Amino acid sequence: MSSDNPQQGQGRPLPKKEQDLFKNVVKFYESKNYKKGMKNADQILKRFPNHGETLCMKGLILNGMAISAVGGSKDKKREEGEEMKKEAVELVKRGLMMDMRSHVCWHVYGLLHRSSQNYTEAIKAYKQALRIDEENLQILRDMSLLQIQMRDLIGFKETRLRILTLRPSSKVHWLSYALSVHVNGDAEAAVGILDSYFGTLEEGCEEFQKNFESSELALYKNQLLSETKGEDEDGLGGVRKALEHLDEIETVVVDQTGWLKAKLSYQLQLGKFEDAKDTVFILFERGLTEEHRVHGAYMCALLKCDRATCLEVEKMKGTGTLVTLRPISEEERNILLDAYGSKHGLSKLYPRSNGIKRIYITILPTNGEEFKTAIDKYCQKQITKGVPSLGADLSSLYLMEDSLSSGSRLMLAADPLDVKAHPVHVLLVDLIEAYITSLSSNNSFPSGDGECPPSALLWAWYLRSILHEQVAEYAQGITLINKCIDHTPTAVDFYELKARLLEAGGDIQQAADVIDAGRDLDHQDRYINNQTTKTFLRAGRDEDAKKRIALFTREQGTPEQYLYDMQCAWYELELADLLRRKGEFGRSLRKYMAVVKHYEDYHEDQFDFHSYCIRKVTMRAYCNLLRFEDDLWGLPNYGRAAEEIVKIYLYIHDNPSALESDAEPDYSKMTPAERKKAKNMARKKKNAAGKGGSKSDTKSNSNGGSGNVKKSKPHAIDEDPSGKELLALNYLDEAKKYAAILARHSPKSVSSWALQYDVSVRRGKMLMGLQSLFKMKSIDSNCHQLFSRVVDFSRRLESRSSKCHDTSEEIISAEFPKLMGGKTLSEFVNSAIERVKSDAATDLPMRTAVAKAIVTLGEGSAPDSLSVILDSKLNCRCVNVDSCREALEFIASVGGDSGKGQFKALLVTKFPFLKDF
Repeated sequence: MSSDNPQQGQGRPLPKKEQDLFKNVVKFYESKNYKKGMKNADQILKRFPNHGETLCMKGLILNGMAISAVGGSKDKKREEGEEMKKEAVELVKRGLMMDMRSHVCWHVYGLLHRSSQNYTEAIKAYKQALRIDEENLQILRDMSLLQIQMRDLIGFKETRLRILTLRPSSKVHWLSYALSVHVNGDAEAAVGILDSYFGTLEEGCEEFQKNFESSELALYKNQLLSETKGEDEDGLGGVRKALEHLDEIETVVVDQTGWLKAKLSYQLQLGKFEDAKDTVFILFERGLTEEHRVHGAYMCALLKCDRATCLEVEKMKGTGTLVTLRPISEEERNILLDAYGSKHGLSKLYPRSNGIKRIYITILPTNGEEFKTAIDKYCQKQITKGVPSLGADLSSLYLMEDSLSSGSRLMLAADPLDVKAHPVHVLLVDLIEAYITSLSSNNSFPSGDGECPPSALLWAWYLRSILHEQVAEYAQGITLINKCIDHTPTAVDFYELKARLLEAGGDIQQAADVIDAGRDLDHQDRYINNQTTKTFLRAGRDEDAKKRIALFTREQGTPEQYLYDMQCAWYELELADLLRRKGEFGRSLRKYMAVVKHYEDYHEDQFDFHSYCIRKVTMRAYCNLLRFEDDLWGLPNYGRAAEEIVKIYLYIHDNPSALESDAEPDYSKMTPAERKKAKNMARKKKNAAGKGGSKSDTKSNSNGGSGNVKKSKPHAIDEDPSGKELLALNYLDEAKKYAAILARHSPKSVSSWALQYDVSVRRGKMLMGLQSLFKMKSIDSNCHQLFSRVVDFSRRLESRSSKCHDTSEEIISAEFPKLMGGKTLSEFVNSAIERVKSDAATDLPMRTAVAKAIVTLGEGSAPDSLSVILDSKLNCRCVNVDSCREALEFIASVGGDSGKGQFKALLVTKFPFLKDF
């Protein structure tokens, strides 16, 4: 046995003095007093230099110091932090080697991995520590937190049971075990666990009194009861028990609104519609007349909807209700109109409620005189008040049947072609035109209810301009908004609308100048400043954008660093798009990856809530948090970033020469003047890349780095601002990773499966590509993404050099023809041609895809393919600058100057401000 390691072999304890020092080491580490902890550890190691547990604790303290230093902004401090981290790892490993039978060493080794977010290895270390000390509560708690973070639900349940067995007197352990059973899908067992916990309490204790924790726990148990199936044949036994349980806990519950909403939900599910109406009115009396979910529930009770519909309405967001979800019959409409508009209806009971008035308009039949009267009265009131959001408010009335749901659901008309034909838009145009005429001549509305304020005409012009914008009549919209600006040049809203019209009409540069002029009217308005920044980025003016966004960032550091710290995803996405359009793929990837990193941080941030929420008994909110985190990768901003990452990697894979622009030019073949100019451009580009991506500048821009400025939080340094490391990765492997995430978390998006297909066929995985095509067909069988990829898949099958496995070949041979309806490829394309020509509203991307297929497969001549696009006169769906640019590129490639000239003539008519196209 070595005298310098008393624990080696037999595991003898340290002497009394060193034991006390070791306890101080642990205490100082937990309180983050690292210097004192290091001092005590060094005192122990001076006498016992090979003591394993002390070596591990010293390494852990050093790791804590390194984490503080590694985020520093100065290179020297950061390098010191990196060296400290390496030394910490070596110390912990050395300590573990000195005493592998110590649970402390293994625990510390797990904590080291956890600090590096290497949770899998941390769990392995914890399990090894538990083999040595099976009843160590601290290790069990740490491991359970990692298990729920990693969604190892079975392991989480087992660990919480072990903890509860060891310490059954703790409330937190009971609740944690109940939660672990719940997340494993056994709500009934979780209810039993809570009942067992309540059984251990004495009567009159705090748990049975009215307070926040008791209230939340009671409502959590009620939620569990509603999720059980019960013994009833209809499977609603759990809901019945939950409804009965609400009456039992009413005296304990603090959140009465939550209690009433739960009661309303259960009553609707059980078909107790009269009771549900009573509950709705209690909620209205509590001030919830503006909450559309309550109105949705009231409509379900009035119309006696089935359980599935009630649950669907309950999940609707914003201003959605039953009448915006699905078409209603005349009988159902009359019932709702009577409930909202009669003498004893809601509009009379709550005459000051704007929500009730607005919902009543939505219920009215759009072809009736009563609707026209109601919308007329509503518009006059809002115009008189000068409400800028009136146009967006009225656009929610453009309801039409959703073609993908076979008419069983409603959707909002968004395409200008659909909006222009919508009866509500036609009515609004007639009304507003009449307002403008009357206000211009008589300064009153056509109804003649008295003189209006001078601003009424102004806001009537503004609303009419918005109606022009909705149907892509940009020139007419600009004419009216210019009148508004001439009348009141200090209203910011007018400049924003004009900028939108110019951007949609094709002149993004002028749009940026206009919205910047509006921003200059109010330097305190963050919203208009952000909109200006976004427009500048879309116009390719990144330096102007940076100056504008810097007005609302801290003085310390660069604006981009501040925005990164604030996780401002919209800015990074817009900047990444700009860089991608410029062909700077490395820097663009860095910005998209920054957005991905934000979402990884969101996912990491939940770690702190695993113990906090249980301790504070916010169980319902915690369950919602877990569900939100599980769906995190399906959120729009992450999806947009991931899609663009995949597209960039696939583009570079298909076009390796795209990166040659970043290579050093050959100066030997240039004249002295050309060489000097090229070097200056290269220098500026390099400086811009370093400045744009660097996160090291934390000095004050205005105070010259003086000590009067409050210190900012240290930032991580971006060592690869130009994205060279990202461009050095395997393109298909990276594309595969993000495409798989999108397919898993956004399975209802056509673009997710389109990218999955694109990646799969390039990797030679034809069966996975076929699966993606079927997924796309199940979502939208008429989309252009599916059509173009079916054609591509067929051509790849014919031209491939080697076949798949025999089983895969059999599946492909049997299943692929189903995508084309049993037709040959030629018949499939010809049927698409006929469908496009017979439906004038067929969207432009589909027309372009069909035209490309005609040329690629030789199903017609170049003029035939051009006619598919040109015959539409651009009076079809999905006509925007991007879709027109793609169509023009194809036309230029096959139609020459003639076809290009015809299409540009159409473009000038559609986009009167189009430039640089």
